[in-house]
Amino acid sequence: MRTNVNLWWILAVFAFLISAVYTVWSLIQHGGVEWVGTVALAFLGLMSSMIAFYIGRVHKSQRGELPEDLLTADIDDGDPEMGEFSPWSWWPIILAGSAAIAVIGLAVGSWLVPVGFVVFAIAIVGWVYEYYRGYFAR
Repeated sequence: MRTNVNLWWILAVFAFLISAVYTVWSLIQHGGVEWVGTVALAFLGLMSSMIAFYIGRVHKSQRGELPEDLLTADIDDGDPEMGEFSPWSWWPIILAGSAAIAVIGLAVGSWLVPVGFVVFAIAIVGWVYEYYRGYFAR
């Protein structure tokens, strides 16, 4: 994790340096500042700094290295319980279909967008409550 923090800080410094070089270059070349590139590169540096700061704080708060960073770690050390997943569930496919209907509605006809939202509402309720009916009822 320490390596990730260092890489993000290096990227942030690089972005700020390139932003300054880009600004000076545009001043020399065109006689004025080209704001889109300058602001985009400065924001890249800001966002990289934000990520580096956050990852650094997480690293300090966990008080140790991750199992992925240790050379003596086993595979099972970094394999926590991630949750309960339903491999037989069809609801995620219906959710993806509802998103596709809504996006196609933006391109083809606006009347399809509410249809996509209705299918989404039905699918999300079905996915949330799939363990409360049938063989899996509790």
